[in-house]
Amino acid sequence: MSLGHGHTANYLDREKVSKYIALEPNALMHAEIRKLAGAKGFMESDRSLLIISCGAEDISSVLATLHEPNSIDTLISILTLCSIPAPEQTLGALVRYVLKPGGTLLFYEHVLNPRDDVAWWQRFWTPVWKIAFDGCRLDRPTHLWIERMGLWSTGESWGKEGEDEENLFWHRAGKYVKA
Repeated sequence: MSLGHGHTANYLDREKVSKYIALEPNALMHAEIRKLAGAKGFMESDRSLLIISCGAEDISSVLATLHEPNSIDTLISILTLCSIPAPEQTLGALVRYVLKPGGTLLFYEHVLNPRDDVAWWQRFWTPVWKIAFDGCRLDRPTHLWIERMGLWSTGESWGKEGEDEENLFWHRAGKYVKA
C-alpha cells in the first residue's frame, strides 16, 4: 500500500509485486495514479491496482475496502506524512491494523532537523509553509515517531546521501519490519 500520488509505482518490480494499492483522498490525483501504475503493469481491470479514495487517518474505510485486517505486506510512505493531520496516530493505526506481522514499512520523509538552529527555522517557517503547501509541515520528527512505535522486530533509518545537515528540508529514509 502506498500513500500519495502513485510515484512509488515507478520503483516496483511487477514480477515481485502482485498488487499495488494506492491510498489517495484527492480524486483529482487518481488519473495520475492510474497512468503511473498502468505503465508498470498494474491495472484496475485485472485487480492488480486498487485506489482507496480516503485519507490515511480513515482507518475504518481503509479496512472496509481491504476486507481483511493485517493483510498488507508492505506499506510505503514517500513525502506524505508531513501533511497528514494526526501522523503519529494514523501511522500507528496503519501499522497495527493494516500491515501484517512480518510486513515492512518503507519511508522517505522530510523531517525535523537534529540541529537546534535549523529546527528553529523549520518551526519558524512551518505556519506559513503549511498554508502554502496543503498542510505540509517542515518540523515533524516522523523518523523518531516510527522508531519509537515499539512494534518492530527490526528497523533502521538513514539520511539522504550528500545532504547537508543545515538543510531546512532534512530527509530520513527507513525500513522497519513489524514484529
